[in-house]
Amino acid sequence: MQIAIISDVHANLEALQTVFEYTRQHDIETVFCLGDSVGYGPNPNECVTLIKEHCTHVIMGNHDYAAVGLANTEFFNINAKSAIAWTRNQLTTENTNFLKKLPFTTVYEHLLLTHASPKSPSSWEYVLTHQAALKQFKVFKQNICFIGHSHVPIIYTPSAYFTDKKIILERGESYIVNVGSVGQPRDGDPRTCFVLLDTETNSLEYIRLKYDTRKTSEKIKNAGLPSYLADRILYGQ
Repeated sequence: MQIAIISDVHANLEALQTVFEYTRQHDIETVFCLGDSVGYGPNPNECVTLIKEHCTHVIMGNHDYAAVGLANTEFFNINAKSAIAWTRNQLTTENTNFLKKLPFTTVYEHLLLTHASPKSPSSWEYVLTHQAALKQFKVFKQNICFIGHSHVPIIYTPSAYFTDKKIILERGESYIVNVGSVGQPRDGDPRTCFVLLDTETNSLEYIRLKYDTRKTSEKIKNAGLPSYLADRILYGQ
């Protein structure tokens, strides 16, 4: 069985459509979304609609949480605040209600799904170093915890970390896997990023796909969103 795990779409329709075209072509029927479906990008409703149609499990992200009015934007930077306010005015009632009901965590067999961290899912803690990851391993019992939030793909075990494109999962080992970002990568690679888990080969692979970043960038500008948000997706920053 192949499972695609996506995160941080951030209302980037072109990137999301590219991912779902890949899953369609490769007969991948199970897709999990780890949150931040909206925020930053110009197509929140279109992306939420696609995610509802294609994803088996969807998790709450901090931008989703703020966009539907469940949290203030006190700790968001000025560009994120502006995008949240814009997004809140764009979302349909149906999509707002869908996002409001999303869980902070979900367990699927031996997998834990959450947006930011397993230790405190609703505080949006970042896991940016191996030292930070070590504290997280103590709080979950599943084999793999999938996260997003930082937009940077990386794999942690209790003893090491990896940035390999593909790894074979070792039996009995624990993993924290940051799946990267579909709609706003920040690792210097503008291509959309997500993870493909193959339960038969026991492998995990990062998939990077080109999409029309310039089209999305122009749409961000035309929507009146901050120009910085339009520029950064061109460079994966």
